[in-house]
Amino acid sequence: MTAAMGAAPWRREKQGALVLTLHVQPGAKRTEVAGVHGTALRIRLAAPPVDGKANAELRRFLADAFGVPLRNVTLVRGDASRQKAVRIEAPALRPDYAWGASAT
Repeated sequence: MTAAMGAAPWRREKQGALVLTLHVQPGAKRTEVAGVHGTALRIRLAAPPVDGKANAELRRFLADAFGVPLRNVTLVRGDASRQKAVRIEAPALRPDYAWGASAT
């Protein structure tokens, strides 16, 4: 890994896990990465922000993107907020490198 790959302020690697700082936008037409918002990665979610639906959609999206089971994606901070921290245990895929390249 080069220094540029690890330089994104929204991405940290710790003990075999990846921690992402996110700014989420629920209620979008589709779920997708939408660039950077300050020091967070912006993700649009095709789910309303009620009854945990947006958080569930976020976890499903990240589990699929990183090639891990849903149990490997944990919401660390921001349950009821747009600002979230998510931990991904043992990611099999690393789309975050491409997200960082397209988000700058």
